[in-house]
Amino acid sequence: MAFIESVTLDVADPTAAHRFYTAAFGPDTQLRLRASEAPTTGFRGFTLSLTVSQPADVDSLMGAALEAGATPLKPATKSFWGYGGVVQAPDGTIWKVATSAKKDTGPATGRIDDIVLLLGVADVAASKRFYVDRGLAVSKSFGRMYVEFAAGSSPVKLALYRRRALAKDAGVSPDGTGSHRLLIAGDAGPFTDPDGFAWEAASPALTP
Repeated sequence: MAFIESVTLDVADPTAAHRFYTAAFGPDTQLRLRASEAPTTGFRGFTLSLTVSQPADVDSLMGAALEAGATPLKPATKSFWGYGGVVQAPDGTIWKVATSAKKDTGPATGRIDDIVLLLGVADVAASKRFYVDRGLAVSKSFGRMYVEFAAGSSPVKLALYRRRALAKDAGVSPDGTGSHRLLIAGDAGPFTDPDGFAWEAASPALTP
């Protein structure tokens, strides 16, 4: 089964971005940074979500991100699905922090349970077929609205959402042009998907 090894964000200042992410979310080996001045405006067509176990962890991570310099897009609130909020990192990447729980069971732990990469696509059904043809297995599918792929041992989950719906969920306009400023590394690559998201081959495992 195909998997995602890591996600690389193209940023103007990798040192500043690394400082932000370490302060906001802690060190994470699945997130890589690369210097780039690729032109981009508006919504980049994707979001990254951090799934945590309880509202206290949402508040803790949101607070740390805002203190480190993030811009609030949606304050953390309760919803039908649970509790969560959205921030935009100084490099422009949109992050959602959420939990399916509506009540705390203890103090915040700071632990991140899952990282989910949500790609905003023009045609969910067509993109679903594209990824299935490249070895990804579907774990959840809601017609032409939303598709989630099985992660297996992958540290990053992949999901597809309609671009306009994803932008609305993030609290931004769906309009945007230029680079996605995103590179996905996995064993299904290298390729570029129908919406212009680029994949590269995962780095080979080190042999003892």
